Amino acid sequence: MLMDDIDRKLLALLREDARRPAASLAKTLKVSRATVQNRIARMLARGAIQGFTVRTRPELEEGRVRAVMCIAVEGERSAKVVKALRGFAEIEAIHTTNGRWDLVAELNTETLPAFSHALDQIRLIEGIASTETSILLATVKA
Repeated sequence: MLMDDIDRKLLALLREDARRPAASLAKTLKVSRATVQNRIARMLARGAIQGFTVRTRPELEEGRVRAVMCIAVEGERSAKVVKALRGFAEIEAIHTTNGRWDLVAELNTETLPAFSHALDQIRLIEGIASTETSILLATVKA
């Protein structure tokens, strides 16, 4: 799945505004509208673009509890742990990493009691050796 500079620039522009018209993207990239549309279609087909989403202003989500949980996995149980974590609606993303922690999960809950319950349930997953969780206080760049 090789990408060139135009693909990378196109992805950066789409990350800023995925609803930006193809003609505007083409003008910025100095390519044709058809080129932009073909590249987006190709990246979707290859899985480089997995979907589109909506970002909301942080103040609209006021009162929600957002956090990152670092997870150490026992032995070779990462696949089973990831499968179990995918079942939690509170988990928005799961990342593999290196160093002390094997996984990082992004959590988002409605309330602090819901957050506490999610943490308790996640920690019961077989194969999780230890966790460390930090609540996100503010977002300075999204």
